[in-house]
Amino acid sequence: MCSKKIGDADIIISGRQAIDGDTAQVGPQVAEKLGIPQVTYAEKIIAVENGEITIIRRLEHGTETVKAKLPLLVTVNGSADECRPRNTKMVQRNKYAKTPSEKATLSDLSLYEKRAYLNLGEWSAADVDADLTQTGLAGSPTKVKQVENVVFQAKESKRLTPADEEIDELMKELITNHTIG
Repeated sequence: MCSKKIGDADIIISGRQAIDGDTAQVGPQVAEKLGIPQVTYAEKIIAVENGEITIIRRLEHGTETVKAKLPLLVTVNGSADECRPRNTKMVQRNKYAKTPSEKATLSDLSLYEKRAYLNLGEWSAADVDADLTQTGLAGSPTKVKQVENVVFQAKESKRLTPADEEIDELMKELITNHTIG
């Protein structure tokens, strides 16, 4: 199992979802496979102390503050604060870092022989003893059957006042014609 290869981790932080299937399942699946709890849609980590973490998570109609025991996987919502700025010196030092599969296309490997820190590790499914029936498309518990782009034309626009009745009517219309929910 992968956790045996990388050792014990207290917190694993991931994005909310991947861009391919857009199903927001990668983080929760990793937590499930590692047998650790998860907190999704995190917006802010308030505290990490005494083996517990306190997190504010963004929900559809507001926020919720939760406490969880470590180890834990956290998926971060897009409304979270920006990451700290990258260290420019470190970015420049490591800008040529590559994995073995990336280096396979290079003709001159002398830089990687001189600077060992530029050689990144790379694991395959075999390296972590993965069950191949549970990897890739075949192993996915969800299947994206169709992706549809909805483009609204200017002729379809409506102007509403902030009156509750008008907003309720619009919501009913959008649900009825399957634009949402």
